[in-house]
Amino acid sequence: MKVKVKSSFVKRFESGYPLISEESLQKLNGDIAEGTLIEVINDQNKFLGKGYYGKQNKGRGWILTRNQKENIDQAFFEGKIKKALDQRKSFFRDSDTTAFRVFNGEGDGIGGLAIDYFDGYYLMTWYSEGIYTFKNEVITSLENLTKFKGLYEKKRFDAKGSYMEDDDFVAGERAEFPLIVKENGMHFAVYLNDGAMVGVFLDQRDVRKRIRDTYAKGKSVLNTFSYTGAFSVAAALGGAVKTTSVDLANRSKSKTIEQFAVNGIDFESQDIIVEDVFHYFKYAVRKQLKFDMVILDPPSFARSKKHTFSAGKDYPKLLEQAIEITEKEGIIVASSNCSTFDMKKFKSFIEKAFTQSGHTYKILEEYGLPKDFKTIKEFKEGNYLKVAIIKKLT
Repeated sequence: MKVKVKSSFVKRFESGYPLISEESLQKLNGDIAEGTLIEVINDQNKFLGKGYYGKQNKGRGWILTRNQKENIDQAFFEGKIKKALDQRKSFFRDSDTTAFRVFNGEGDGIGGLAIDYFDGYYLMTWYSEGIYTFKNEVITSLENLTKFKGLYEKKRFDAKGSYMEDDDFVAGERAEFPLIVKENGMHFAVYLNDGAMVGVFLDQRDVRKRIRDTYAKGKSVLNTFSYTGAFSVAAALGGAVKTTSVDLANRSKSKTIEQFAVNGIDFESQDIIVEDVFHYFKYAVRKQLKFDMVILDPPSFARSKKHTFSAGKDYPKLLEQAIEITEKEGIIVASSNCSTFDMKKFKSFIEKAFTQSGHTYKILEEYGLPKDFKTIKEFKEGNYLKVAIIKKLT
């Protein structure tokens, strides 16, 4: 099926941009079924690319090839997945790390699909009903290319194209949960069968290692929006005097205790607090608490009973609060996974927060996505992770 794009978007597609957004399409004649293979053309019927139609939060489908004669079939999917696996050979050889990404959506040539590896098990995450129609091609590819123990999937969509917390065992043997994986020698308990999240965000691997190896020793560490406490584990293993983990979710406490336990850390010597982070900041200021290191990794968007947080708008204000409870010469690990702004904009947030708070700072290091989260320069939004390790000077 052919779909026309508006003339104002033609140059973007010609430059290699892979996402077919709703606003880029001319009026469609009727509904297009999810997973329909489409040819993207301009007003003069010039071929721009071939891909699939699939509604997700990012758009209405992805261009998969610029070659009009290339078939999008089993061989196509297998070729892309084989190339991705080959590029991650060094990860498979690393006995200290048994959890990483093996296929990163458009970065590896197929937008809307991610595949992660967890110690012999593969987890496929589908971001639209459209890409899900190619499930058999992807499974057959993995069967042909790997010796997996088992396959799991997470469907991050519903019929309207929004996220849905659903997952399932697909093939092979079922894992015993928690499945204990390694990351640079640290241990993490993961669950491939329990909601949208597995228990650890693999894209922060390099940052956790750096916290453990370089910054944690002898420090009191506050980990906000702590989820299952992975940063706290890294800090504790790196010799932190004490970690304090704060997250609003009730499950965060038991999950964090579990992560400490699988690393042989006495969780009773750490603080694990279930509370709105915004409330905790006010409490810390009131009690004049100070920390040697504050880790700030909020979701792009969060809502609690009294607060709505949007990273693009509210990050500087949040960082100001973190600055206030960080000791002089202390470290702030500021992170955002929001794809609507880049590192340059993120640095302007840091500058604004320190200016407003009347303190000075130095950015010691910057991090983006690790090597297994492959991105392409034609799709900057895919390179979403921004982390700055900041020293508060005065």
